[in-house]
Amino acid sequence: MVGDNLITVLGNKYNTDILTATGDAMSAQDLSDELDVPIATCYRRINELEEADLLELHDRPLSDEHRRVKVYRRKVDGVEVDFRDGLTVEVEERSAVKNRLDDVWRDLSSSK
Repeated sequence: MVGDNLITVLGNKYNTDILTATGDAMSAQDLSDELDVPIATCYRRINELEEADLLELHDRPLSDEHRRVKVYRRKVDGVEVDFRDGLTVEVEERSAVKNRLDDVWRDLSSSK
């Protein structure tokens, strides 16, 4: 059943584009602008991807206007779907090394 839900989420318009774009952390507004997705739709898709445990809130940096902005990053590097012997879905989670490197880079960037 989890595989069916995951396929449904991945089949929704814009979700795979959002996952592809969030290899690096991005805000909803940046995703909306880059992918040409209406902002309300972008927020709905972000929520859907978070509920499916494919996307996470990565940070809340200060914007140039001194407001907190939520930035999101994908939690997975790949999803493999196989239909040969019944439905099989394998999720390749983002490696701990990539997560740690992102955290170090974020800390260095915010200390400037």
